[in-house]
Amino acid sequence: MKPLVIIADDLSGAAESAAGFLLRSSGISLRLGPGAPDGSGVTVFDLHSRRSDPAEASRDVRSVLQSSDGSEIVKKIDSLLRGNIAAEVGELSRDGSPVIVAAGLPRQGRTVQDGVVLVDGVALHSTDLWRAESTPAPRSIAEALGPSAITSGVSLDDIRSGRLNQVLASISEAGSVAICDVETDSDLELIVAAAQDVRGSRLVGTSALATAVSRRRTMQSPAACPSLRDSRSTLVVVGTADASAGDQVALLRDSGAHHIEVNSAELLAHSVDPLPILNALDLGNVVVSVSGPVVPAESVHLVSALADLIAAVDAGFSHGEYPIDLVLTGGETARSVLDRLRIDTLSPIYEIEHGAVLSVDRTGRYIVTRPGSFGNAHSLFSITTFLAHPTPVAAPDSPPSVTPSDNEVNPMSIESTPLPLIAVTMGDGAGVGPEVIVPALLDDETRKRCRPVVVGDAKRLRLAAAVLGIDVDVVAIEEIADAEFIDGRINVIDLDLLPEELAWGELSAVAGDAAYQYIRVASELAVRGEVQSICTAPLNKEALHAAGHIYPGHTELLAHLTGTEEVSMMLSTPKLKVIHVTTHIGLLDAVARIEPGLVERTIRRGHEALVRTGNPSPKIGVCGINPHAGENGLFGYGEEEQKIIPAVEILKAEGIDVHGPLPADTAFFLAGRGDYDLIVAMYHDQGHGPVKVLGIEAGVNITVGLPVIRTSVDHGTAFDIAGKGIAEAGSMVEALRQAAELATSTFVSK
Repeated sequence: MKPLVIIADDLSGAAESAAGFLLRSSGISLRLGPGAPDGSGVTVFDLHSRRSDPAEASRDVRSVLQSSDGSEIVKKIDSLLRGNIAAEVGELSRDGSPVIVAAGLPRQGRTVQDGVVLVDGVALHSTDLWRAESTPAPRSIAEALGPSAITSGVSLDDIRSGRLNQVLASISEAGSVAICDVETDSDLELIVAAAQDVRGSRLVGTSALATAVSRRRTMQSPAACPSLRDSRSTLVVVGTADASAGDQVALLRDSGAHHIEVNSAELLAHSVDPLPILNALDLGNVVVSVSGPVVPAESVHLVSALADLIAAVDAGFSHGEYPIDLVLTGGETARSVLDRLRIDTLSPIYEIEHGAVLSVDRTGRYIVTRPGSFGNAHSLFSITTFLAHPTPVAAPDSPPSVTPSDNEVNPMSIESTPLPLIAVTMGDGAGVGPEVIVPALLDDETRKRCRPVVVGDAKRLRLAAAVLGIDVDVVAIEEIADAEFIDGRINVIDLDLLPEELAWGELSAVAGDAAYQYIRVASELAVRGEVQSICTAPLNKEALHAAGHIYPGHTELLAHLTGTEEVSMMLSTPKLKVIHVTTHIGLLDAVARIEPGLVERTIRRGHEALVRTGNPSPKIGVCGINPHAGENGLFGYGEEEQKIIPAVEILKAEGIDVHGPLPADTAFFLAGRGDYDLIVAMYHDQGHGPVKVLGIEAGVNITVGLPVIRTSVDHGTAFDIAGKGIAEAGSMVEALRQAAELATSTFVSK
C-alpha cells in the first residue's frame, strides 16, 4: 500500500485529519512545515498557509509534492473555504493529475449542494462565518478555486448511481476539476472508493474526507499508544473569534479554572505581563482569551502577539518533570504558539472529541489542538478534565459538586455526555426482538456503558414490557436530541408501523417492511454521525422478502444502505470469535465464490476489528474448505492451494499473525481452548455451528467493514417463543456492550 501524504493549511485541521488514522497506521507524523515524508505510514504536513502569500502557498505545496513521489495525496482544505485554496489546488493539478474536490463536513452540518457549501442548510456566503475575514465568502467552490480553474459539478445522483468512477474518469479526461456534492459521510465514502479507479487522482476536502480515506486503507498494526500520565495545570489558549468561545470559557471558569482576559490593544503593544498567568498556573488550570475589538486587518499581528505571550509564560514555567501542557483552539493561534516554542513535529495519540486531538511533542508535553469553530459549550471543560483524569468524562451543566452513585444516572444533555449513542433497531416486531430489548436497555451494565435509543414501535415495546411484567416508561421521541437517559425510561424513535393486532410468532409482510424501515432510519442516523453504533434485534428473512426487500439478511442490507461494496460477518462470544469469508449463499456457490482476494480482505477486516478492541497482535487461524484442509490434495481439487494459501502468504509477509489453512475441527478446538483469537470460516455453517455450541447465549454478530459500527444478537426471531415472556436477553446485553466498546475503543488509558 502506498504511503499517504496529507497536506493541510492550518494546524488544527492537520491534527484533525491525522486523528482518523490513529488505528490504521504503524506510524503517524504531523510535520509543521514543508519537507519530505519521514517514513511514517501517514505523514500530515501543516503548511500554515491559510494567510500566506498565494505564491508562497503554491511553492510549499509543490515542495511537498516533489518530495512525496509515489505517495497517495490528499489536500485538506477548510470546510468554510478560507485560505489559499485556488493557489494550492491549482498546484495539485499543474502536472495534469486529476483533482476531485469533496468539501463537505456533514458531522458539523456543512454540506455541498450544486457546488455551494451550505452550513446547516444556509449558503456559506449568506452566513456571518467570514466576519473575521477581510474579503467576502466565495459563493461557490468553483469561485474559491479561482477563474482559471476549469470545473465540472458532480451531483448526488451521480455519486449514488453506481457509476461514479466512470463520471469522474470522464471529467478527468476532459481536464476539469470534479466538484462533488456531499450530503452525508456515506457520500464521501463513495467518492473515495470511486477515486481509486481514476489513475493518479488527488483528493481535496475536509477532515471528513481524510477520515473516509482512512476507512479505505488496510489497517496496519498501530504503534503502542502510551498510557497517559496525570496532567497537572493546563494552559488553555482561546485563539478564535467564534461566538461559541464565550460560553466555553464561562463553563471552564465556573468549574474552577482561572480566567485571564488580555486586552487586544495591550496585546498588540506587547505590554501584557505574563506573571499573572504564571502565578495562576501554580493554583490550577488557566484559560487565556482576548477581549476588546479585533480588527480583521490586525488579526495576524494579534495572533503573533498572543503567541509571544504564551512563549514567555512557557519560558517562565519550571514545575515538575514536563513542560506546561497546552490546549490551543484556532489553527492559526495553535501554529503560531508552537512555532514560538520551536516545536516542529507532533505525534497524535488520541481524539478527545471531534476535532480535539491530543498529541505529544518530543519532550513529552501534551498539546491539544481544536478548530476554533468546533465544540459545544462543554468542549473546553471536557478536554481539560480528560487531561486531568484520562478517561472519557461527562461535562456537567453546572460546576461539579456531587458525584452520582453507581445507581444514579445524571440526566445530561446529549451533547455533553461521553457515553456512546447507540441506535437499537427493533427487528421483526412479531418475534422476540421487543422482548429482549426492554430488559437489555434497563440492565445496569448497559446504562453504564452507552445511551441506547430504539428505532422501532413504541406500542410494541409497551406490549413486550407488559408480557414480561416490567414497569417501564416507553417514551416516543422524534429525534436523538430529544432523548433523556434516566431510570425506568426507554427512548424510542417511533415509526409507528405495526398494527396493534399484530400476532406474536406469525410471519407478516407488514412486520418485515417495518424491520427494513427501522434499519434504514438507523443507518441514516449513523452516517450523519448522530449515533456512534447500531445494534440490531433479529429480523425474519422471509418476512423481509414478503415485504419486497430482497436481501439475504442484515449484513447485506446494511452494506446496501451505507453504500459499502463488501463486508464480513463476525460472530463473537466470550470463548470464540469467527469471521466468515462467505455467508448467506449455498455451499456450492460459496466454494465457487472463495478466491484469494476475498480471503485476504476478510482476514484483514477481522484483524482490524480485533485491533480496534484492544488486541494489537491477534493470532488468527484460517479454516480450509475440505475435510482435513484437503490433506495435501487427498480431499477436494486443490482448493486450499488455489484459494487460501496465496492470501495467507501475503498477510504473513506483512507481519500479521495468521495460520492456515487448518482443518476446521482442529481450528475450532484450538480456538476454544484459547490458542487463537479469531477463526476465519470459509462458509456459513462452518463458522456458525461451533459458535452456537460454545456461546450462543452471549453471542454477538458484528458486521465488519461498514462505515458504521454494527452489532447484533446471534439468534433469530424465535417465533416459537415470541410473546411468551421467556426469551433470554443476554445476547442483546452483550451486543450492546460490544457496540459501546467498539465505539469508544480507539484509546486505552492507564
